Amino acid sequence: MMLNAVNIETFVDPTNLRTDSEAWDRVRRRLRAELGEDVFSSWFGRLELVDMVGGVAHLSVPTRFLKSWIQSHYHDRLQALLVEEFQNIAEIVLSVRGAIGRPVQKPQTSTSADHAVTERVPTERNKLEGFAAPEGKALPDGDPLSGAPLDRRLTFANFLVGKSNALAHAAAERVAQNAAGDAPLYNPLFVHAGVGLGKTHLLHAIAHETTALGRRVIYLTADRFMYGFVSALKAQTALNFKERLRGIDLLVIDDVQFLQGKSIQQEFCHTLNALIDSGRQIVIAADRPPSDLESLDERVRSRLAGGLVVEMGSLDEALRIKIIEARIASARQHQPNFEVNPTVISYVAKMVVSNGRDLDGAVNRLLAHSTLTGGAMTVESAEAAIRDLVRTREPRKVKIEDIQKLVATHFNVSRADILSSRRSASVVKPRQIAMYLAKVLTLRSLPEIGRRFGGRDHTTVLHAVRKIEGAVNADATLKDDVELLKRMLQD
Repeated sequence: MMLNAVNIETFVDPTNLRTDSEAWDRVRRRLRAELGEDVFSSWFGRLELVDMVGGVAHLSVPTRFLKSWIQSHYHDRLQALLVEEFQNIAEIVLSVRGAIGRPVQKPQTSTSADHAVTERVPTERNKLEGFAAPEGKALPDGDPLSGAPLDRRLTFANFLVGKSNALAHAAAERVAQNAAGDAPLYNPLFVHAGVGLGKTHLLHAIAHETTALGRRVIYLTADRFMYGFVSALKAQTALNFKERLRGIDLLVIDDVQFLQGKSIQQEFCHTLNALIDSGRQIVIAADRPPSDLESLDERVRSRLAGGLVVEMGSLDEALRIKIIEARIASARQHQPNFEVNPTVISYVAKMVVSNGRDLDGAVNRLLAHSTLTGGAMTVESAEAAIRDLVRTREPRKVKIEDIQKLVATHFNVSRADILSSRRSASVVKPRQIAMYLAKVLTLRSLPEIGRRFGGRDHTTVLHAVRKIEGAVNADATLKDDVELLKRMLQD
């Protein structure tokens, strides 16, 4: 496989070209292995290496949507792989090519660093500012409103309730059982939780229950909504798509934090307004509350926050025990001799605390250990079986939004002040401390941190980090403040 869209004139030595091509192929193979064929084809199938100049790898994609998605979700991993494979690369820059499927044209100037590209002009059939289905992932066949498939196992009957999810479960049941013709109780119902805490289970349960009552339901993931809308535009049936979407009884959208593109967000907001105004129920799930979905338009966030917002917290120990017992009972249907005593169950529940998926992994390890050894399961054997889960358990993940809120509260300013362009001393200092903590406590790159602080340049973030690093060594009070903020964020 040769490099796509590479300006050959920038590589004088053919040996270097072959070496760079092989390294780029290794990057692509590693991405494919880590993410799987579907994800790789969707987001990286048309990613091309354009040039490498001054320690910067210039990459290109055909649409602004792909550029935004990769920068938001895969920038750090992509940069890390390139740094590993190319010795002289320290940073990546992603740009948009002139048109889908066309290579980047040779720049008008001879300076290889100036790879300016011209974005295509939207037409009547493509008003999504460069949005298109990524290569290797077709738009939904047939009816774009067929919805994503529901998992028949994810029902209210097998949803385990504890202190952390009781409110969300109660709200979900009320919404699902609301009689046809009655005004929605909470509209929209917005459920947010971290990975593996059960929010998707609740959404599927609502959809199952409402469908059983004979009501019209569509369950969509954010990307399915985007692809459906684009498919309708390409087929010139966008008006029909909108009207049919607004003619249902219940719309369920999962992972709304992935909703990208200005035009798509506008249409999503119009859909929300139309459904809510006509008394139709909407249920939304995301990994954070509406106020923290900074990639979404302010009007969308405001609409989402206007209903009932419920958080599903971390699994408490009693709930973890319930989950483990349920998984063991399920496994026993296939392995009748699989027995785990309450002491071992309690031990696993104390040690594996992150999410339900890790608890599934723990039970699978116990089952494998029991099946392979044939011995009774003890605390010691359980410790050996789940050691990797316990050892690799990560500390609390710190979010940039949490840093901004805590620093703002600590220094008696607003989060909006920190994100603003104000340059008064009372705002600049907290802003720089927040940027410093974002660099120290998260894995975000400097450009990403800059974007999350009101669209600032990465050099501004670097200046702030260096400034605070120097200040904490000279100012004991500031050092204590910074250390206190670190502990509060990590505990």
